[in-house]
Amino acid sequence: MPFLDLVHRIKHEIAKFGAVGLAAYVIDVGIFNFLRFHNDQGLLFDKPLTAKVISASVATTFAYFANRHWTFKHRAKTTIRREYTLFFVLNIVGMGISLVCLWLSHYIFELTSPLADNISANGIGLVLGTAFRFWSYRKWVFLEQPDQADTSA
Repeated sequence: MPFLDLVHRIKHEIAKFGAVGLAAYVIDVGIFNFLRFHNDQGLLFDKPLTAKVISASVATTFAYFANRHWTFKHRAKTTIRREYTLFFVLNIVGMGISLVCLWLSHYIFELTSPLADNISANGIGLVLGTAFRFWSYRKWVFLEQPDQADTSA
């Protein structure tokens, strides 16, 4: 059971990764709502896309540093520029996974209810995107130490 052995070896990384993701989500939603709705009409009340770009960028930056210095602190460090760029690009790919799930459900399978949209984007898409992010961060962003033997690749 190599898969179960791998999960057992990295369970602490998985838990930390989940905690960082949850905190980043709270940051994203909090900043977005503050920018849009603080005192009824926030600073970016009429600019929801700008508010979302700002909130997602702050949350992504938080997630990068929290993962770098907590979740994957035992892994090799390269330059922040390299890691952050890859981290940001892989986050976009992860978001794309959620969008593809929503697109398939909504436009191909014609499941257009609010519940169906939420299940496809924020259920299935979120789980698949998060699994992709965890795997890709371990593979390309936060590299193994030269002396670590990892068979998860």
